Amino acid sequence: MDIYLAAVIVLGGLAISDIIVGVSNDAANFLNSSIGSKVASRYVIFMMASFGLLAGVTFSKGMMEVARKGIFHPELFTMPDLILIFLAVMLTDILLLDMFNSFGLPTSTTVSIVFELLGAAVTMSIIKVMNSKEGFSAIINYINTAKAFMIIFGILLSVVFAFVVGAFVQFFSRLIFTFDFKKRIKRYGSLWGGMALASITYFIMIKGAKGSTFVTPEVLSWIKSHTILIIFISFAISAFFLQIIISFTRINFLKIIILIGTFALAMAFAANDLVNFIGVPLAGLSAFKAASEMANPLTGAMTALQKSTSSHTILLLIAGLIMGLTLWYSRKAKTVSRTEINLGRQEEGIERFGSSPLSRSVVRFFSSISDGIRKIVPNKIIYSINNRFKTVNTSSTGEEGEKPSFDLIRASVNLMVASVLISIATSMKLPLSTTYVTFMVSMGTSFSDRAWGRESAVYRVAGVFTVIGGWFVTAFLAFSVSGIFALILFYLKIPGFFLISLFGGIIIYRNHRKHKSREKEVKGYEIFNLKKIKDEDYAIKMTFEHAGYFLKDVAHILKMGFDGVKNENRQVLLSCTKDSKRIQTEANIITANIFKTLRLLQKSDPKHSADYSNTISALQGIADCERDIIIRAYNHIDNNHEGLLDSQLEELKQLKDVIINTLESSSKAMIAKDKKKLSRVIKNEKPIKTLINKFDRNQIRRIQDNTSKTRLSILFYGFTRDLRRIGNHTIKLINIFNDSFLD
Repeated sequence: MDIYLAAVIVLGGLAISDIIVGVSNDAANFLNSSIGSKVASRYVIFMMASFGLLAGVTFSKGMMEVARKGIFHPELFTMPDLILIFLAVMLTDILLLDMFNSFGLPTSTTVSIVFELLGAAVTMSIIKVMNSKEGFSAIINYINTAKAFMIIFGILLSVVFAFVVGAFVQFFSRLIFTFDFKKRIKRYGSLWGGMALASITYFIMIKGAKGSTFVTPEVLSWIKSHTILIIFISFAISAFFLQIIISFTRINFLKIIILIGTFALAMAFAANDLVNFIGVPLAGLSAFKAASEMANPLTGAMTALQKSTSSHTILLLIAGLIMGLTLWYSRKAKTVSRTEINLGRQEEGIERFGSSPLSRSVVRFFSSISDGIRKIVPNKIIYSINNRFKTVNTSSTGEEGEKPSFDLIRASVNLMVASVLISIATSMKLPLSTTYVTFMVSMGTSFSDRAWGRESAVYRVAGVFTVIGGWFVTAFLAFSVSGIFALILFYLKIPGFFLISLFGGIIIYRNHRKHKSREKEVKGYEIFNLKKIKDEDYAIKMTFEHAGYFLKDVAHILKMGFDGVKNENRQVLLSCTKDSKRIQTEANIITANIFKTLRLLQKSDPKHSADYSNTISALQGIADCERDIIIRAYNHIDNNHEGLLDSQLEELKQLKDVIINTLESSSKAMIAKDKKKLSRVIKNEKPIKTLINKFDRNQIRRIQDNTSKTRLSILFYGFTRDLRRIGNHTIKLINIFNDSFLD
């Protein structure tokens, strides 16, 4: 029994790790509305969420039964069987969630735990059936198929239901308040806020109390018999105090609702999802205790797990404390949050996801439906609705000086709808996926708010499909990996556990390094992104500086690219193609900053109007030529074509050195805003033309004497043409800033 006691202790340690990786992924569910709307400082938002987590863990008693008997029939397994299943599940869950955290994709901890239990239980069932020589049809007797399918169906149904409800509520909320909601809030904001707070109070404080560890049966009975009265009183009190706030103070009551909603959603998350992190270890502890009381602890049936058990409030609070600390200190939680906020932001910007054939088809389908509706609905109604959805150009910023991704109305709807849906599921003891609900509610409200315009719809829809596709990957990997781990543990025992742990450690370490690399890349983009534009002079100066960093990056990649061509190193060129995509993104961000600058001016600027367009043309031209050089070089080497001639390499080196010198000198001058250095760079224009003309004549001779084959000639001319264009665009950029923006 000592070995199984050690296994239970290991499960406890794994539970701590699982809470950390699980909360890192799920924190986005209850933080995104507050963070995206900039309702308050991060400190205030995190404090409210932390209190919600601590309160919510005491409501999760009923959910703990899912890990004990929700997926399989424990009476058909022995204690060693269950300990093995639980170890496989926890090891898989930590690896799987850490992988999704590293990629910044929100996944469902509920789906992962359900399918992990299913995979490990099925594997153990197969082993038991094979050892007992029963037919394979007997496997179904070990699995609680009815409960498992009900859970899976409930999760899938929540995806559609959450999106539709979120879109529906947001549509009518926006019709009532519009984007210019400050005026209308004074009229009937207290009624709307009263309904929001009453619904949150009922479903979180009352329905959630059914699973509480401290609410007595008498109190529950009283609550059940006075439901309507409680709802009415909650609405009346909330509306009354909100009306006082609106009438006699300058406090924005929407911020109060959002902060309370953050508390409520964090509570609902803890109540519903705590089972995903500690339910399995607690079930392992129950199995060990039950076996210890048997005459044959290693062979006795685990019938005791069929009975309900009371969770220890102290253990739940410790778990809640760990969840709260993870919330404050996890970097990966910020990465996951960034994905959902970017998909739901109201304004245009650089999109993380590219378009796909599926997303384009979906957008075209809904566009055709929209066109059909416009033909049926009278123009007056369409005009009236469009007016209600007309966005307001505002310069308001959040507590941290950045413009919110969406407004307070949408944030409050996100929290209200998600809290209600998750709390209903909790009260019914359904492990509804909080990720699915909150993510799809957020996407539904974004859709209704017309955040997915024609400029961004295909990218946002592609992002949503990527996240949803990741959910299916979660289910597949959870089932298969957990089953494989159970198989390894059954046959290899302790060596198998250490083998899996070693494998897991390597994977987590690699994920950590990849995440660190991606965070560096994101921070690099943030250097270019002007989030805190205050005036046009500041914007112009920063764009000037950003262009310098951009040219520096281009020079670095060109150096690596030509080294890769010279040495015919495919790996170096492959790395350059990835960096080339980053250069494209940098150019797009700087271009977007120029557009923001133009909007700041709010009137035509005849003096510099042509300069803005020429600056954009130069930046995009440099990025495009750099990309073409790298792609052309990679394809040539990747196809194992003959390398460039020594004479061609020498000529390209001379031309490359001049271009690199032009780029680096321009970069230093632009970052330092040194007009004298800029004037010196302009003098490089003539040497570039001289070299190009000379090398063109040399290449013609090589073609004529047949020393340069067709592919080499095409490659050489492609390099010289794009290098010349990079030089010309760089000098054009220098001339623009030298003449116009350094006055």
